[in-house]
Amino acid sequence: MVALALVLAGATAARAQSAADQGPQKGGTEVQVWTGVGHSASGGASSTSVWNAGLRYGFILTNVHGPGFLRGRFEYAVDAVPMYLIFQPSGTVYGVGVNPFALKWLFDTSSRVAPYFDLGGGVLFTSSKVPAGVSRVNFASGPAVGVNVGHGKAHWSVEVRLLHISDAGLTNDNPGINVIQVRAGLGWFHPKE
Repeated sequence: MVALALVLAGATAARAQSAADQGPQKGGTEVQVWTGVGHSASGGASSTSVWNAGLRYGFILTNVHGPGFLRGRFEYAVDAVPMYLIFQPSGTVYGVGVNPFALKWLFDTSSRVAPYFDLGGGVLFTSSKVPAGVSRVNFASGPAVGVNVGHGKAHWSVEVRLLHISDAGLTNDNPGINVIQVRAGLGWFHPKE
Protein backbone atom coordinates (compact mmCIF):
# COMPACT_ATOMS: atom_id res chain seq x y z
CA MET A 1 0.00 0.00 0.00
CA VAL A 2 2.85 2.38 0.87
CA ALA A 3 4.59 1.49 -2.40
CA LEU A 4 1.42 2.32 -4.36
CA ALA A 5 1.14 5.69 -2.58
CA LEU A 6 4.79 6.48 -3.39
CA VAL A 7 4.33 5.57 -7.05
CA LEU A 8 1.19 7.76 -7.31
CA ALA A 9 2.93 10.67 -5.56
CA GLY A 10 5.93 10.32 -7.88
CA ALA A 11 3.74 10.22 -10.99
CA THR A 12 1.82 13.31 -9.83
CA ALA A 13 5.07 15.20 -9.16
CA ALA A 14 6.49 14.15 -12.54
CA ARG A 15 3.31 15.26 -14.31
CA ALA A 16 3.37 18.63 -12.51
CA GLN A 17 7.06 19.08 -13.37
CA SER A 18 6.38 18.13 -16.99
CA ALA A 19 3.53 20.67 -17.20
CA ALA A 20 5.76 23.36 -15.64
CA ASP A 21 8.50 22.58 -18.16
CA GLN A 22 6.03 23.28 -20.99
CA GLY A 23 5.13 26.73 -19.62
CA PRO A 24 7.04 29.93 -20.39
CA GLN A 25 10.82 29.50 -20.27
CA LYS A 26 13.70 31.75 -21.31
CA GLY A 27 14.41 31.18 -24.99
CA GLY A 28 10.95 29.71 -25.58
CA THR A 29 8.13 31.15 -27.66
CA GLU A 30 4.41 31.77 -27.38
CA VAL A 31 1.88 31.54 -30.20
CA GLN A 32 -1.60 32.89 -29.55
CA VAL A 33 -4.81 33.55 -31.46
CA TRP A 34 -6.96 36.25 -29.89
CA THR A 35 -10.01 38.45 -30.33
CA GLY A 36 -11.15 41.60 -28.56
CA VAL A 37 -14.20 43.82 -28.36
CA GLY A 38 -14.82 47.16 -26.72
CA HIS A 39 -16.56 50.52 -26.71
CA SER A 40 -15.22 54.07 -26.66
CA ALA A 41 -14.41 55.72 -23.34
CA SER A 42 -14.01 59.40 -22.49
CA GLY A 43 -11.15 61.45 -23.84
CA GLY A 44 -11.69 60.95 -27.58
CA ALA A 45 -14.29 60.32 -30.27
CA SER A 46 -17.47 58.91 -28.77
CA SER A 47 -20.10 56.38 -29.86
CA THR A 48 -17.47 54.09 -31.37
CA SER A 49 -16.96 50.34 -30.91
CA VAL A 50 -14.08 48.12 -32.03
CA TRP A 51 -13.83 44.39 -32.71
CA ASN A 52 -10.50 42.93 -33.75
CA ALA A 53 -8.80 39.56 -34.06
CA GLY A 54 -5.18 38.63 -34.47
CA LEU A 55 -2.23 36.32 -34.06
CA ARG A 56 0.61 36.87 -31.57
CA TYR A 57 4.12 35.47 -31.69
CA GLY A 58 6.19 36.08 -28.57
CA PHE A 59 9.71 35.41 -27.31
CA ILE A 60 10.37 34.69 -23.61
CA LEU A 61 13.44 36.85 -22.93
CA THR A 62 14.26 36.13 -19.29
CA ASN A 63 14.23 33.47 -16.63
CA VAL A 64 12.08 34.09 -13.57
CA HIS A 65 13.46 36.96 -11.49
CA GLY A 66 12.34 39.83 -9.26
CA PRO A 67 11.31 40.25 -5.63
CA GLY A 68 8.24 38.70 -3.96
CA PHE A 69 4.93 39.16 -5.73
CA LEU A 70 6.63 41.02 -8.63
CA ARG A 71 8.60 37.88 -9.53
CA GLY A 72 8.12 36.95 -13.18
CA ARG A 73 9.40 36.67 -16.76
CA PHE A 74 9.72 39.22 -19.54
CA GLU A 75 8.30 38.53 -23.02
CA TYR A 76 8.57 40.48 -26.29
CA ALA A 77 5.84 39.83 -28.87
CA VAL A 78 4.56 40.89 -32.30
CA ASP A 79 0.87 40.95 -33.28
CA ALA A 80 -0.56 40.58 -36.78
CA VAL A 81 -4.11 41.97 -36.79
CA PRO A 82 -5.86 41.04 -40.06
CA MET A 83 -9.32 41.95 -38.76
CA TYR A 84 -10.35 45.33 -37.39
CA LEU A 85 -13.98 46.40 -37.53
CA ILE A 86 -14.57 49.92 -36.25
CA PHE A 87 -18.21 50.87 -35.75
CA GLN A 88 -18.39 54.67 -35.75
CA PRO A 89 -21.41 56.98 -36.24
CA SER A 90 -20.52 57.52 -39.93
CA GLY A 91 -20.50 53.76 -40.62
CA THR A 92 -18.46 50.60 -40.22
CA VAL A 93 -14.80 50.71 -41.22
CA TYR A 94 -12.56 47.71 -41.99
CA GLY A 95 -8.88 47.76 -41.10
CA VAL A 96 -5.70 45.73 -40.75
CA GLY A 97 -2.81 46.32 -38.42
CA VAL A 98 0.55 45.18 -37.20
CA ASN A 99 1.90 45.73 -33.72
CA PRO A 100 5.69 45.37 -33.93
CA PHE A 101 6.08 45.60 -30.20
CA ALA A 102 4.32 44.19 -27.18
CA LEU A 103 6.19 44.08 -23.90
CA LYS A 104 4.68 41.60 -21.46
CA TRP A 105 5.54 40.86 -17.82
CA LEU A 106 4.33 37.34 -16.89
CA PHE A 107 4.03 37.04 -13.12
CA ASP A 108 5.31 33.74 -11.70
CA THR A 109 2.72 31.84 -9.67
CA SER A 110 2.34 28.28 -8.55
CA SER A 111 -1.36 28.19 -9.47
CA ARG A 112 -3.21 27.65 -12.75
CA VAL A 113 -3.89 31.41 -12.91
CA ALA A 114 -0.91 33.65 -13.74
CA PRO A 115 -1.49 37.42 -14.09
CA TYR A 116 0.39 39.61 -16.55
CA PHE A 117 0.85 43.21 -17.60
CA ASP A 118 1.20 44.10 -21.30
CA LEU A 119 2.10 47.31 -23.14
CA GLY A 120 2.14 47.40 -26.92
CA GLY A 121 1.36 49.24 -30.10
CA GLY A 122 1.62 49.50 -33.83
CA VAL A 123 0.05 50.85 -36.99
CA LEU A 124 -3.53 50.51 -38.26
CA PHE A 125 -4.63 50.97 -41.91
CA THR A 126 -8.37 51.44 -42.53
CA SER A 127 -10.74 51.51 -45.52
CA SER A 128 -12.17 54.90 -44.43
CA LYS A 129 -11.02 57.67 -42.14
CA VAL A 130 -10.93 56.91 -38.41
CA PRO A 131 -12.25 58.86 -36.60
CA ALA A 132 -14.55 60.07 -39.36
CA GLY A 133 -12.84 62.79 -41.42
CA VAL A 134 -9.40 62.38 -39.80
CA SER A 135 -7.05 59.69 -41.22
CA ARG A 136 -6.83 56.24 -42.85
CA VAL A 137 -3.45 55.65 -41.17
CA ASN A 138 -3.48 55.50 -37.39
CA PHE A 139 -1.49 54.11 -34.52
CA ALA A 140 -3.03 51.71 -32.02
CA SER A 141 -1.41 51.41 -28.61
CA GLY A 142 -2.16 50.82 -24.97
CA PRO A 143 -1.67 48.90 -21.75
CA ALA A 144 -3.47 45.75 -20.63
CA VAL A 145 -3.80 43.65 -17.49
CA GLY A 146 -4.83 40.04 -17.73
CA VAL A 147 -4.43 36.45 -16.65
CA ASN A 148 -3.24 33.25 -18.28
CA VAL A 149 -5.32 30.26 -17.18
CA GLY A 150 -4.09 26.74 -17.71
CA HIS A 151 -1.29 24.31 -17.05
CA GLY A 152 1.70 23.55 -19.15
CA LYS A 153 1.87 24.28 -22.83
CA ALA A 154 -1.69 25.43 -23.63
CA HIS A 155 -3.41 28.32 -21.87
CA TRP A 156 -6.35 30.70 -22.15
CA SER A 157 -5.88 34.40 -21.56
CA VAL A 158 -8.39 37.08 -20.63
CA GLU A 159 -7.44 40.74 -20.34
CA VAL A 160 -8.77 44.28 -20.13
CA ARG A 161 -7.00 46.69 -22.48
CA LEU A 162 -7.13 50.46 -22.91
CA LEU A 163 -6.79 50.75 -26.70
CA HIS A 164 -5.89 54.21 -28.02
CA ILE A 165 -6.29 54.80 -31.76
CA SER A 166 -5.03 58.09 -33.24
CA ASP A 167 -2.87 59.45 -36.04
CA ALA A 168 -0.32 60.85 -33.55
CA GLY A 169 -0.75 64.41 -34.78
CA LEU A 170 -0.29 63.71 -38.51
CA THR A 171 -3.41 65.82 -39.11
CA ASN A 172 -4.53 69.06 -37.42
CA ASP A 173 -7.73 67.53 -36.07
CA ASN A 174 -6.71 64.51 -33.97
CA PRO A 175 -9.40 63.55 -31.43
CA GLY A 176 -8.37 59.87 -31.34
CA ILE A 177 -10.48 57.03 -29.95
CA ASN A 178 -10.06 55.52 -26.49
CA VAL A 179 -11.58 52.06 -26.19
CA ILE A 180 -11.97 49.90 -23.10
CA GLN A 181 -11.58 46.44 -24.60
CA VAL A 182 -11.95 42.89 -23.31
CA ARG A 183 -9.66 40.49 -25.12
CA ALA A 184 -9.54 36.68 -24.96
CA GLY A 185 -7.01 34.32 -26.50
CA LEU A 186 -5.86 30.75 -26.76
CA GLY A 187 -2.10 30.33 -26.64
CA TRP A 188 0.66 27.75 -26.60
CA PHE A 189 4.10 28.04 -25.00
CA HIS A 190 6.92 26.22 -26.77
CA PRO A 191 10.17 25.53 -24.91
CA LYS A 192 13.54 26.40 -26.39
CA GLU A 193 14.75 23.55 -28.59
